[in-house]
Amino acid sequence: MFKKLLCVLLAVMMLLSLTACKTDPQESETQATTTGSAGETTAAPTEANLPYEFGLGTTFRANDPVTYSMFLQDASWYAMVDTWETEGVFKKIFDLTNVKLDVTKYDWGDYSEGIKLAIAAGQGTYIIPKIYDESAYVGGGAVLPVSDYVQYMPYYTDFVEKYNMQADLETITQADGKYYRLPGMLEAPMQDYTLMVRSDIFKAAGYDIKELEKDWTWESLCDVLKGVKAYMVQEGMIKETDYVWSDLWAGQESGQGTGGNLLKLIGASYGVPAGWASGNGMEFDEEKDEWYFAPISDDYREFVTVVNRFIKEGVLDPETFTQMDADATGKFYRGETAIISVNRSQISTWRQGLDEILGEGNHETYVTVYPKGNNPYIAERNRLENGVMISTNALNDLGEDGVIQLFRFVDWLFYSPEAYTLIKWGVEGETFEYVDDPVTGGQVKKLLPGFKCGGLGIGGAEEDVDIRLQWGYAGGNFWYGGTVAEMADNFTPELIEFYDRLSQYRELAPANPPVKADSEEQEMLAMIQAPLMQEVAKWTLNFVLGQTEINDENWTEYVNACRTLNCESYVYITNDIYKG
Repeated sequence: MFKKLLCVLLAVMMLLSLTACKTDPQESETQATTTGSAGETTAAPTEANLPYEFGLGTTFRANDPVTYSMFLQDASWYAMVDTWETEGVFKKIFDLTNVKLDVTKYDWGDYSEGIKLAIAAGQGTYIIPKIYDESAYVGGGAVLPVSDYVQYMPYYTDFVEKYNMQADLETITQADGKYYRLPGMLEAPMQDYTLMVRSDIFKAAGYDIKELEKDWTWESLCDVLKGVKAYMVQEGMIKETDYVWSDLWAGQESGQGTGGNLLKLIGASYGVPAGWASGNGMEFDEEKDEWYFAPISDDYREFVTVVNRFIKEGVLDPETFTQMDADATGKFYRGETAIISVNRSQISTWRQGLDEILGEGNHETYVTVYPKGNNPYIAERNRLENGVMISTNALNDLGEDGVIQLFRFVDWLFYSPEAYTLIKWGVEGETFEYVDDPVTGGQVKKLLPGFKCGGLGIGGAEEDVDIRLQWGYAGGNFWYGGTVAEMADNFTPELIEFYDRLSQYRELAPANPPVKADSEEQEMLAMIQAPLMQEVAKWTLNFVLGQTEINDENWTEYVNACRTLNCESYVYITNDIYKG
């Protein structure tokens, strides 16, 4: 099965016309090449008598203890506790590297705004992870052009060369030929978020979920959920005024006022950026070779109309777009709803919640390929994930040599296989072990008895210790990107089968080309983008919730509101930059 997964993902990679570069992972840095800020390949410098160890196959270690400040996106469902620093992931990082991470925490929903305000006040930490869009920070000089320093990052540059990431990096390169975010890099794109259904309820209502998922659409899902709801009402499981779907990652806690994950998934199904993927609202037309403002397109109108139908038909709970995430999972655990969003790290958590409330054996669930819209694409199209910025404060405080040492550490922490395993699984012999895999003939990682991990999708007994809750392993601040093997090293047979089905039923969308704005152009675009996209978010949720009817008159008013906020100027500037 695991070999089958690798074949599936490698097939996806072939769609991207990737060719692997044969690089010995143990070669010394003096033999390696590095990719500069504009993609040029230069010889890596030879350095001696440095106050730290570095290089491929080497654990970074400072000769003397050093402290680096770092923002951390805290999550209520696995909030940071003292044992992360005294026994867990931060302690292990220090033991290996001699680096203490001085953490400034912001809750998941407050992270973006919190770090934005801190950076504006000149209080940016040295290391700034979990950044999806760095453009707001580039013009003011608050963050370093990280591409100037990748020559000092052997693990990073090895991945770039081995998996031909140069074209991907061009998509985040600015007009000055530099980029300002060290991205998580993927050997191949991988869809994480999808839907989990109560398959026992669907089956009892007369629906074969495994057949439906092959080619169902969001419209047909709505029809199915109407039938599921009718069955649940008939059986006395819910009332007619209740909803069969009440989702998370879309409300006030983590939806960021845009509809979050749910609108991202459905929006991508109609070829428009929405929810978490709203960004600047721009989408690329390959036939015309130009950019357009997607939120005022016919596709966008179709998208909000479809989502509104779920609300109008009494299927989707309107509280989805306002409630706390725990409210949504609670309704699912209590059997009040029959479908919910899930990602691969939360599958076991959702099932454990059902076990605790409904009782083990009293429910069946299925992780399904989510529906199509007017295209067959999955929501993920890029090989670049969110990434890490480095504050200018680091250079000011540490000096040039000190900031190079910082980049050496960041290279190990975010890009070395050793750190990937530590941060995801913990320590061999303490939390996990390697065991023989009868399928592949190789070895695979397995948690030791007495441990479980929601972040890895590995359940266990109630008394088992969750290594993420207790020690901070498998958290979202470090672990993103990686090779196919790394990303799949915790996959259950169920997940492997899911990705096999996903590859059969869905396709990978073509990546958009880069738009390289200079600092002046970025500032101009940012001034338009902020109020414009706030207006889009407001109207989108009003349309979705039915607070504003989606008719010609209201749609025209919405389009005019976007034009008043200079969406056409945004399109003109973007295309002018794109076409040079």
